[in-house]
Amino acid sequence: MSLTDILSPSDIAAAVRDCQAPDSFSPKKFFQISGMSKKSSSQLKEIFRILDNDQSGFIEEDELRYFLQRFEYGARVLTSSETKNFLAAADHDGDGKIGAEEFQEMVKS
Repeated sequence: MSLTDILSPSDIAAAVRDCQAPDSFSPKKFFQISGMSKKSSSQLKEIFRILDNDQSGFIEEDELRYFLQRFEYGARVLTSSETKNFLAAADHDGDGKIGAEEFQEMVKS
């Protein structure tokens, strides 16, 4: 399964376009534009599984850097500050990584 099986390719493209400039990425805005915030829990779990590149059960900081590229080939990497802000916003238990439940909470908030 790929992200385009769950999300509209045009919504993904619009979300990636919205944050092309360095330090312009806002997770909440990206989730809204891409349509992720309207998806069911099971769909979000599948999106999480796709984003969890090493299948560790967590999205770590190094995976977050390439977050946009998981949605669209050729998209930019997130800056260090964007990555740290994204992680801080989602990592509720302070373990330095984002679990599936933390990811769903962030997308739905």
